[in-house]
Amino acid sequence: MNPPNFVILYVDSPERSGAFYGALLGHQPVEASPTFVLFVLDGGFKLGLWSRHTVEPAAAAAGGGAELVFALDTPDAVDAAHEDWAGRGLNILQRPTDMDFGRTFVALDPDNHRLRVYWLKEAGQ
Repeated sequence: MNPPNFVILYVDSPERSGAFYGALLGHQPVEASPTFVLFVLDGGFKLGLWSRHTVEPAAAAAGGGAELVFALDTPDAVDAAHEDWAGRGLNILQRPTDMDFGRTFVALDPDNHRLRVYWLKEAGQ
């Protein structure tokens, strides 16, 4: 079996969420309709935004039950991303924090999907 390469988030408004992710990721969608927006990111990873009102079969889950995760190369890059995202008005759920795995923070998208940014420390650091 091939590894996963596509995540779909159920959103209230694909147009609003598409604009949010377009600005955040610096990419334009390759597909956009009133019910679905698709981004193809570097490396081929796909992010779909599907209207929670039209997805079939209907989904019961809402935002906040999982995380979309972004790995960065240094702890300073995590802090810089936090400053950028907070400056853009993203709701910050967790400020930059050192945890057992490295440095991280968590923000929310317009539908309360969690967006985690992290730097993974090497063993022994």
